[in-house]
Amino acid sequence: MNGQWYDAEAGPLVRPYAMTGGRTKPGPHGVRFDLIALVAVDPEGGADETAESLLGPEHQALLGLCRSETQSVAELAADADLPVGVVRVLLGDLLEGGHVKVSRPVPPARLPDERILREVIEGLRAL
Repeated sequence: MNGQWYDAEAGPLVRPYAMTGGRTKPGPHGVRFDLIALVAVDPEGGADETAESLLGPEHQALLGLCRSETQSVAELAADADLPVGVVRVLLGDLLEGGHVKVSRPVPPARLPDERILREVIEGLRAL
C-alpha cells in the first residue's frame, strides 16, 4: 500500500468554499483583483513571521510563490492549482494583513504609440 490515501481523480480534498470560509468576494472592501494584477510580498508591510504562521496553508502557499518573484493573479492561480475566485479571496486577506502589495500594469491605452517609439529609436540611431 502506498502513502496516498485518496484517489487522485476524486478531486481536491478541501472544497474551494472551505478554503475561503464561504466567502466569494475578497475582503470587506470588495477589492477586485484583475487576472493581470501583479502581486508581490510587501517588504515594508506590517506583517511579521508570527502573523504569517497563523495563516492557512493556502495563504502561505501564495506567499511562497510571491516571494520568489512578482506574479500575476492568473499565474498564482495556476501555480497554486487553485480556482481564480479562491485566489482572489485569499489575496484579499493577504492584502488586508499587510503581507502583499498589488500593482496594476499600465493599460494599453496609456502606453506610448508604437510610431513614437520607432521615431525615438531612429533618432537615437542617428546620434
